[in-house]
Amino acid sequence: MAGRTAKEREALARQNTALMAVFERAGFEQIAPDIIQPADIFLERSGEDIRARTFVFNDPNGNELCLRPDLTVPACRFHLSHAVPPEKEARYSYLGPAFRFPDEKLSPQEFTQAGLEWFGAGDPVAAEARMLKLAISALEAAGASNLKVTLGDVGLFSALLSDTAMPERWRRRLRHQFWRPQAFRSLLKKFAQPPQATRTSISDIIDTLDAREAKAAALNWIEAKRISIQGARKMDEVAERLAEKLADRSEPPLAASAVTAIETYLNVAGAAHEVLPQLRTLSSGASYVKAVNAYEQRLAALEEQGLNPRRYQFSANFGREIEYYTGFVFQVEMGGASVAGGGRYDDMLSDLGAASRIPAFGFAIHTERLQAVMA
Repeated sequence: MAGRTAKEREALARQNTALMAVFERAGFEQIAPDIIQPADIFLERSGEDIRARTFVFNDPNGNELCLRPDLTVPACRFHLSHAVPPEKEARYSYLGPAFRFPDEKLSPQEFTQAGLEWFGAGDPVAAEARMLKLAISALEAAGASNLKVTLGDVGLFSALLSDTAMPERWRRRLRHQFWRPQAFRSLLKKFAQPPQATRTSISDIIDTLDAREAKAAALNWIEAKRISIQGARKMDEVAERLAEKLADRSEPPLAASAVTAIETYLNVAGAAHEVLPQLRTLSSGASYVKAVNAYEQRLAALEEQGLNPRRYQFSANFGREIEYYTGFVFQVEMGGASVAGGGRYDDMLSDLGAASRIPAFGFAIHTERLQAVMA
């Protein structure tokens, strides 16, 4: 907030009070997670944009720490350290600073986020609709108007892959590269080529082996050659990767129809209701059909909340910026700037140590940006 006039600081305080009043009336407990956080989860699971802009440093013992670049992960860690049991439903609100290296005029190094996190909700679709309603209600309570809402669904993409005939290792690699569009396209193209088009030799010995024996043979070969391992990867991880390369050499190419379906899905964009027929034609697989049905139920749930999803846009590509999202995502814009956004991230709490997968959904409002565009 450095450089702001007294009048601007007062206006921002009034705005933030209006936001938090909406959250308090909705029954969300206000928390204040730690500002200094372990860096690994942000660097491993956040998008490239956040990773590149995170303030990272080491403590005297050499542990890598960071100033929180957002409050979602800190809220998750707060929940795991305070909730007994972690699977118990909990709803949190927060208002506090986050820190990123600036990338645009409206993004200072320190900025304030106001937001909500909802863990363990019994009805995921109803919770998603309720959270979007709260985001819009809070923005309107602060004086925002003419809001543009964009919806996405990472779960649709994941379900489409699950129903597509391919080796599981290919699904894993495509999901890993989903957040990097250029690398994703290159990998998809590679899987669609005949094996001989990308044939490479690991060694004459491993070339003669069945893929099931390749990991052990690759490990023996690495050790016999006394090849040192660079970076953080372990020896068996390198051997596993070599074994996958060998298996890829004899794997039939990905069907052209599968490539078309994936590429067509990623190009789906339009009014939220109008894209439904197009989504339904892409696949008849059980997982994908279930995901499309959930998308349709979500639109109905939004209407039950008094919203008008017919005014919202859907983009299959939206949500590729943050790697921990697993399902429904949304963004709210005003005056051409993103002022709020969030989504579902059901893997986060288990990744941080929870014994089981816990449903999680949250969003944050960029309060200084909101004030700027309203001004």
